[in-house]
Amino acid sequence: MMLKLKVYLSFSFLLGVLLVAQAHGSAKEIGFYQLKRGNLKLNLTNYGAIVVSVIVPDKHGNLDDITLGYDDIEQYKNDSWYFGALIGRVANRIGHSRFTLDNHTYKLPANDHGNTLHGGFIGLSDVIWTVKSHKEDSYITFTYDSHDNEQGFLGRLEVTVTYMLLGTDKYGVKMIAKPVDKATPVNLAQHTYWNLGGQNSGDILSHEVQIFGSKITPVDKNLIPTGKFESVKGTPYDFLEPRTVGSRVNELPGLYDINYVLDGNSSRHLRKVVTVRENVSGRKLELWSNQVGVQFYSGGMLNATKGKDGAVYHKHGGMALETQGFPDSLNHPNFPSQIVHPGQTYKHYMVYRLTAC
Repeated sequence: MMLKLKVYLSFSFLLGVLLVAQAHGSAKEIGFYQLKRGNLKLNLTNYGAIVVSVIVPDKHGNLDDITLGYDDIEQYKNDSWYFGALIGRVANRIGHSRFTLDNHTYKLPANDHGNTLHGGFIGLSDVIWTVKSHKEDSYITFTYDSHDNEQGFLGRLEVTVTYMLLGTDKYGVKMIAKPVDKATPVNLAQHTYWNLGGQNSGDILSHEVQIFGSKITPVDKNLIPTGKFESVKGTPYDFLEPRTVGSRVNELPGLYDINYVLDGNSSRHLRKVVTVRENVSGRKLELWSNQVGVQFYSGGMLNATKGKDGAVYHKHGGMALETQGFPDSLNHPNFPSQIVHPGQTYKHYMVYRLTAC
């Protein structure tokens, strides 16, 4: 059964639900939900806890959807780009699809060149979440109970994500995970792709970006960290001062896809992660988080992907800004640990501010 999602129209007709078959044989509902305050409008689904669209005004007051995505649920179910999804149990890559905990080595599904990417073949982006509560002018909370050995990860894990409006130009994301019976790795991420000119406006190479991270975790040819840290100063990765995405991208293998080590001493409090500006629309995105890293991906592997409302996303059609723990931390003792024990709580906070002038 297919449902067309026309994101530029009213989403009132989407607030009904579809009955679909969830993995493991149980029937669950896929629903579509809206958060709205002033001119800020978020549309979401409990399939993958996905952000379907973010609609905001430009400097002239014209509303547009500034996130990449699809017109129908079947495309989300077959998506390989993780548009708008909640990623886990462990976001980004785990080298050689294995890790060791308490002297036992755990083997995971290899879904990316012999490595594990974004939680495996069926991660948190590919399951149907339960809607715990929803208030259209305020927040929505999704929950998911990940069972022991799901995608090879040990122990039960109770996961909650809340999307909340914090004003007419600001919203937050709160990701909480609690191991029930065993220590287990957790690294959740939100995978929205942004194009501040509008999701059907072309590439993001003219967007000005400033990233508040003076180091990166360099990677090998399969994007697995080497375990080292390198300064960005003087390199194409240097966004310490605002500059356009396209200014030095040709000095790389054609795209940005790297983890930045965020400046600051503590991950317990929110710190500014990135600022993005697009001059034609006048839109500006500011992001804060309590995480230690952010993956900056410039969409360089997008290739004629059919998106919403007739859009076709080509190379650099949108950028992802994924706050996170460092990739492959499970195999690098010098990286901050991602192991969470029963009685502990994983907490990941993000705040987005979207303005135009």
